[in-house]
Amino acid sequence: MSLQFNRRAVLALGATGVLVALAGCGPEASGGGSAAGTTTAAADPAVVSLSVADGATDVSPATPLQATVVGGTVKQVSVTDGAGTVVAGTLSEVAPTAAATPAASSSAPSSAPSSSAGSSSAAASSSAPADAGVTSLWTPSTPLAYGTTYTVTATAENADGDSSDASGSFTTVTPGSVSTPSIGPLDGTTVGVGMPIRVYFDQPVTNKAEVERNLVVTSSTPTDGRWSWISDSEVHFRPSTYWPANTQVTVDANLYGVDLGDGIWGEKNRSVSFSIGDKHVSVADAATHTLTVSSGDQVVQTYPMSAGSNANPTRNGAHVVLEKFADITMDSSTFGLAVDAPGGYRTDVEYATRISNNGEFVHAAPWSVNQQGSSNVSHGCINLSTDRAQWFYDFSQPGDVVEVVNSVGPTLSRADGDIYDWSIPWDQWVAGSALG
Repeated sequence: MSLQFNRRAVLALGATGVLVALAGCGPEASGGGSAAGTTTAAADPAVVSLSVADGATDVSPATPLQATVVGGTVKQVSVTDGAGTVVAGTLSEVAPTAAATPAASSSAPSSAPSSSAGSSSAAASSSAPADAGVTSLWTPSTPLAYGTTYTVTATAENADGDSSDASGSFTTVTPGSVSTPSIGPLDGTTVGVGMPIRVYFDQPVTNKAEVERNLVVTSSTPTDGRWSWISDSEVHFRPSTYWPANTQVTVDANLYGVDLGDGIWGEKNRSVSFSIGDKHVSVADAATHTLTVSSGDQVVQTYPMSAGSNANPTRNGAHVVLEKFADITMDSSTFGLAVDAPGGYRTDVEYATRISNNGEFVHAAPWSVNQQGSSNVSHGCINLSTDRAQWFYDFSQPGDVVEVVNSVGPTLSRADGDIYDWSIPWDQWVAGSALG
């Protein structure tokens, strides 16, 4: 049978190096003849090999553990730890191509429906050499531990039922430290079409390519999404255009046993699933002083607004709704401008929808109603009347998009917060992947 396996969840005995191969001695051919005067030759002995070299050290506890046999069938694989305790696990046969490249089915940094992931493995198995042998995968019931010595014994039988064994031991790596990243969006949430997947590490990652191979995204509607490193400790995933509405997305961070670099290893695997909700994209035009709000492909509101003044312009580009506050106190001292300095302020604001981390909101501004629709007078926010700001507040969800156009200000960038992803051209985004 064919088995697709995840590199992070299993330990292997097969495909890269042969540690030991021991052939059991089969019985000699009988010298006696049958009634018809014919003789029956004994079957060739089964030859067993393991994939982890005997005495190997610093082995990842997630290394696939396989046993390959030529001239027979693997009947049993036994794994014990340094105390002699048997490690529970299961044995299954692997398609030849999967055995040759054990991580191939789980490492692609692409977005695809889960129903079709890895579907090519079995179809390609017919191209394997006839003498490649049969490979079986041993999967531990719980992950193997770091810093532990294990002994592996594989037993096979040939066509006559004669046994052959191969055995060896190895020691898993002892990390200098372990790390588990945080992931957004949070599990079980619903977000808008502009919300990227964000993975944050608490220490810089130097082995970016290996980490990226083990961050697997699946979506109910396929996309062309790619990972791009925002910094040495932060990587984001997005498609070339906004997510398809009403899509289910899962991120599997299969990082247990992965070398992050500089002695840091993945502490555990994580899986996060979330939903993309309805498509809400608004366009804030600073030249016409209008906010045009769309749901799906239909315009649902067109509001007069006031954007940032020439002295405090709103950033151009696609902003992402981050959070909402029914009431908030806005204080210029939070970005370095004293409240009592020229242009400084401390103001209580209602129905504030945050669209960047540089202090930009869509919010109620009853003091600028006379300028809304005719001029830009804010400190960078999108000003609306109170009733219109309340409507927008109720309408919005994290991940919705507000595209600011025709502002005299610069384009949204990393200096303005952690989600400026849609301001990066697609070719530059793809170039930010460690996988090329």
